[in-house]
Amino acid sequence: MADQRPPTIDPVAARHWDSAAPARSPWLHEEVARRMEDRLQWIRMAPKAWGHWEPVRGGLEAQALLERRYPKAECFVAEGRESRATVALERAARPWWRRLTGPTLHHGPLPDASVQMLWANMALHMSADPQALIAQWHRALATDGFLMFSCLGPDTLRELRALYAALGWPPPAHEFTDMHDWGDMLVHAGFAEPVMDMERITLTWETPARLLEELRELGANLHPGRFPALRGRGWRARFEQELARSLRGADGRLALTFEIIYGHALKPAPRVRMSEHSAVSLEDMRALLGADKHPRR
Repeated sequence: MADQRPPTIDPVAARHWDSAAPARSPWLHEEVARRMEDRLQWIRMAPKAWGHWEPVRGGLEAQALLERRYPKAECFVAEGRESRATVALERAARPWWRRLTGPTLHHGPLPDASVQMLWANMALHMSADPQALIAQWHRALATDGFLMFSCLGPDTLRELRALYAALGWPPPAHEFTDMHDWGDMLVHAGFAEPVMDMERITLTWETPARLLEELRELGANLHPGRFPALRGRGWRARFEQELARSLRGADGRLALTFEIIYGHALKPAPRVRMSEHSAVSLEDMRALLGADKHPRR
């Protein structure tokens, strides 16, 4: 799995979703970001600089939480799309006194080895090439820096998947990767000591229409075997009836499960076996020479 792309993500659909995704943070993403920020209390290292990966979709409210936790740290806000970069620039703007007295807030791509913490909330499960994305995060981190990320796990939408299977319909979503496979990918990319955790969150809605509205905001069906054409009004009406029949609980609300995976991993000093033909970058050489002087915390 470590050297393969996700088998059930259509790259064309993933690119389309990336360009069409609403420039706002879904409620679930904000809630997951709040829970992930709480986990930082167990990490002793305070970064001098940290990177916020695509915060508009990942949860802009986390920006303020992280700035309060690391008030002296510079921040790099990285957004891949111009429309979302504009939103991030507006929403992450600081009061004038904070701009004068606080650390620098950068907007743009993350330079290599520029941050001691990279924060990436709810992005990895929508990537058609997660190995490349993880490698990009690894490059942005300085030696002994750490990655904090979250994503959806394989139990997500299990009730909806069961409904589609019972009706003989194509899958309602692509498959989500297990946390153990994410751990393998992190190690393959050069990270060390990955720590993976998960929890299940149940969301409920009053009506099928409200449920579908929130699902459309969370993501899109990237499965290559998804229904290839447009659905009609008759199908939508039947779908809402089936949702009401199969997902309604004793309290009268419709419920869906979301598995949330949390990951944390370190970027260790490079280990290079030298030979007469070895070539080492300047950055790696500095890290190697300084490894004994600056032991990992």
